[in-house]
Amino acid sequence: QVQLVESGGGSVQAGGSLRLTCIVSGGTRTYYRMAWFRQAPGKERDGVAHIYTGSGDTEYADSVKGRFTISRDNAKNTLYLQMNNLKPEDTAIYYCSAGSAYGGRWSDFGLYNNWGLGTQVTVSS
Repeated sequence: QVQLVESGGGSVQAGGSLRLTCIVSGGTRTYYRMAWFRQAPGKERDGVAHIYTGSGDTEYADSVKGRFTISRDNAKNTLYLQMNNLKPEDTAIYYCSAGSAYGGRWSDFGLYNNWGLGTQVTVSS
């Protein structure tokens, strides 16, 4: 059974950096897309960043453009999210996701087959 396991979360002060890692294990399934989502307390889960696993093309939520970078190492089945210049509003649980669906809006939950359990990111002012 395929599993996605996130790590790298933690507590930092505003302006700091963190790098999240998501390891895909338990299968050889090839995903068309992978993404990071986040959910803050009392809010909906929102898309943060997305990458097409074949082309490497990326997309970002407006709120993180210029600060976050998504990348993938296909040989290691690992997804990364480099987060710089963190702000208190970035505080949330961050989830890794993988999907095989084509088309659609990248931040649509329905495009993703598998999800990790999440890692907490807390940014203090």
